[in-house]
Amino acid sequence: MSNYKGIKGFQVQTRSSDPIPYAQALEDNPYVGTWSSGGDMNQARSSMLGGGSRTSNIQAGGTHPGTSPTYNDECEEYNGSAWSEIAEMNQDRAFGGGSGANAEAVLVFGGRHPSGGDDYNNSELWNGSSWSETHELNTGRSRGAGAGIVSTAAFYIGGRTDPPPSLQDQVESYNGSAWSEVAELNTDRINSQAFGTNTSAILGTGGTSGGDQAGTTNAESWNGSSWTEVGEVNTARIELGGSGSSNTAGLIFAGFSSPPDTHHALTEDWNGTAWTEVNDMASGRAAVGDSSVTSTTSALVCAGYTGTAYVATTEEWAFSGLPPSTPAAGYANAIVGDFYYNSSTGQFKNISEDPGSWASGPTLNTARRYVGGAGTKSAALAIAGQNYPSFYSLTESYNGSSWSEVSDTSTARGRLASGGTQTDAFVAGGNLGPPGDTNSAEKWNGASWTSMGTINTARGNIAGAGSSTAAIAFGGNPSPAYTEIYNGSSWTETGDLNNGRTALSGNGTSTAGWAAGAGSPGNSFETFSGSSWTEGPTMNTGRGYLAGFGTTTSAIVCGGGAPGPKTAITELFDGTSWTEVGDLGTAIKYQGASGSDNSSGRTFLGSTGGPPTGTATNISEEWTKNEFDTKIVTTS
Repeated sequence: MSNYKGIKGFQVQTRSSDPIPYAQALEDNPYVGTWSSGGDMNQARSSMLGGGSRTSNIQAGGTHPGTSPTYNDECEEYNGSAWSEIAEMNQDRAFGGGSGANAEAVLVFGGRHPSGGDDYNNSELWNGSSWSETHELNTGRSRGAGAGIVSTAAFYIGGRTDPPPSLQDQVESYNGSAWSEVAELNTDRINSQAFGTNTSAILGTGGTSGGDQAGTTNAESWNGSSWTEVGEVNTARIELGGSGSSNTAGLIFAGFSSPPDTHHALTEDWNGTAWTEVNDMASGRAAVGDSSVTSTTSALVCAGYTGTAYVATTEEWAFSGLPPSTPAAGYANAIVGDFYYNSSTGQFKNISEDPGSWASGPTLNTARRYVGGAGTKSAALAIAGQNYPSFYSLTESYNGSSWSEVSDTSTARGRLASGGTQTDAFVAGGNLGPPGDTNSAEKWNGASWTSMGTINTARGNIAGAGSSTAAIAFGGNPSPAYTEIYNGSSWTETGDLNNGRTALSGNGTSTAGWAAGAGSPGNSFETFSGSSWTEGPTMNTGRGYLAGFGTTTSAIVCGGGAPGPKTAITELFDGTSWTEVGDLGTAIKYQGASGSDNSSGRTFLGSTGGPPTGTATNISEEWTKNEFDTKIVTTS
């Protein structure tokens, strides 16, 4: 094997390790991001309660500066650039928890009385315009860690009760109607930080005793039933902030430790295995406000205490790539077609294109077909649907490891249009069964469904793309070429499809959407510019009742009928042409899908039998395509 220079026409490199595809490096290594200045709050404060995203956030209560800290009920909303004052809470409070997807629905809970007396056990819910008192915790406490990405599914972890002062290992979970006690922490603690959901969360660092101002470095992971101690943080601290949507990816930042008294600007990334220090904030502080629904690619920190002053400043975290020292650096000089010699394994290898593949994913709670989908591979929604003869209004949300039921749509329906993200989605039209088709449309804010008016023509077997504020609905019975566009307040007619179609697939945005299949011919494909449709390259296999995800230049379609029997065929679009790639594990049609591009996505539910009473399923499958693959070169 030493005579590898005899491979004619190739320069064979020697590597000590295999190059790693970029997508894999994203999973294995911390994101690099940078903090930048955002709009100042109207009031300097610390120890607020709240939640939301980097661009849609609510912060409530907290402490104001004064001779002694003053507890308050004042609240502010952030729109991505500026804070504005909104309606006050019903009670002054600080040192509690919060959960929410955006500024339209935030739950705050627990916290401290202004007098420094008993701790609160009640919760308050913000509905976009006012606060209302809602369900009580089983145990009133303060200085616990709040987590949750929607207002109907929250977590309150640890903390203390007073009087008398007592540290807690108690954990409570909220399902939208009641708080219930779940498995306790391994270590009681206060002033800690958590992120994730009530089925997948991380409790990061925090003090374990009232006098332990240095905090502790140990972290605990929640899998939906129990806590497990995991990798330790690099710097112990208390009163810190955090952001993340599961127990596999998140950030912690800011905080306080003593002795000596230090207010930190440190940021650490959690990749599911280890904590890594990444770029610092501009200023050190503790007792900060933060985002709840976002992750390692996007986060917000606001206000807090620097040790000498309360501040109103806001900083925003945004993804900026991978550090050059990560294995992704190997990707930079890896080209499909290269041969190389791995000196560690003693093998010749070839870098080849990864065609992508499907793998079995977690099952959903309720089997159904003709379902709507939204979101990405790791943050998906499965919406409404039918299991003959029943129609469903239920919504299931996927957190990267399991599906859970969240708020129902107002109207049960199947064969519907849908689109958007896990926290900003819509549905429109669809079939109601014997009553016929509907023209109703609804929008999802991460916590609840509300009306978004009506489309002009009721129809089923329709497709959609976009978000709750900018959407398109197109195709379907009885107007297969008809297209409507939503501008945030109303639906209007726009340019028709060139190829009228029903039982089609579609995705994208309201200004860059696509429609595929179920036309005449059944393999046709079109893209939308915001006002008109353009015919594009045809698929290899015509079919209807298929699923798809991605963009106008990077998409996947799968399953469906060809044109009648169910199929497992999958096709990939690269912006120029369609290529058949690996089949689904199960031939299926009438299913939903979610995904951002042709490298990563999910399909779920559907039917493995034929109409009208075909067998509905609760299965899901996951699509992954890396930038390249490595193959061992044999002597042959």
